[in-house]
Amino acid sequence: MQVTFLGTSSGVPTRGRNVSSVALRLPQRAEIWLFDCGEGTQHQFLRSELRISQISRIFVTHMHGDHTFGLMGLLASCGLAGNPERIDIYGPPDLQDYLKACQRYSQTRFAYPVKVHPVAPGLVFEDDEFSVHCELLKHRVPAFGYRITEKDRPGQFNVEKATALGIPSGPIYGQLKRGERVTLPDGRQIDGAEFCGPEQPGRKLAYCTDTIYCDAAVQLAQEADVLIHEATFAHQDAEMAYQRLHSTSTMAAQVALGAGVKHLVMTHFSPRYAPGNAIELKDLLAEAQAIFPNTVMASDFWSFEIPRAGAELTTIAPTKAKPKPKR
Repeated sequence: MQVTFLGTSSGVPTRGRNVSSVALRLPQRAEIWLFDCGEGTQHQFLRSELRISQISRIFVTHMHGDHTFGLMGLLASCGLAGNPERIDIYGPPDLQDYLKACQRYSQTRFAYPVKVHPVAPGLVFEDDEFSVHCELLKHRVPAFGYRITEKDRPGQFNVEKATALGIPSGPIYGQLKRGERVTLPDGRQIDGAEFCGPEQPGRKLAYCTDTIYCDAAVQLAQEADVLIHEATFAHQDAEMAYQRLHSTSTMAAQVALGAGVKHLVMTHFSPRYAPGNAIELKDLLAEAQAIFPNTVMASDFWSFEIPRAGAELTTIAPTKAKPKPKR
């Protein structure tokens, strides 16, 4: 489970930060799940190591433009260059009407199946490996946070031990890997649990934006390995945060602390905290770390592997964006 930030600014893009989009790459499945799709997201794909053809699911938090204006362009480009088999989109009930209107007025047709799933608090997706839940956050329009849970995996199978005991390979190994008890051709009873290491707990990722501090965010992020949370404003600008229903850096840290997460990654920063201003982004980081020390600040094209229990965030190289193509 690898996370890449494609946009970390709030409201409007800056020279160094695009508006909101986060890609969750699942290498073993050759899939990318996208969370939000601000304007220019498809250009960010071109400047990254990600492949647009691997997008299979898109989760939209809310209908504000800095989270949705890139969606129609991305979907149109996928049909021309990516050739996906199918894309499932999850988001607020108005999302389907929005996409239908965009298609109608731009006369765009998708050359592949696109299915829109209106979400409500609770389970929104599940398969054999993952489940996705959402909760309604607190913003000016209906906004949902998402929680991605990887299901627990059986422990590693000890092939050397099985070979040493003369257990023939083949379907029997599969039964033993699942922890089943099997009877060998020579009559021996073998317990699969004796050949498997400890069960690997599944990883958990929570994504909360846009929202002011709320109990729903704490609930969604409970004991997550990584919480990605907006931090639009500095603590000094808390009044503005309350007026606009966005979070400060300290609110993000309080959610992380209350939820007992392992790592907090802040994103969705106001351009007002540019270098050289009275308050800079480094000040927001210091504010959050004073409450929740295990906090980092996201930047565009930064990628990391979601760690398993007890491990640290691991940055994935390369982290620098590709140069923009020359015209």
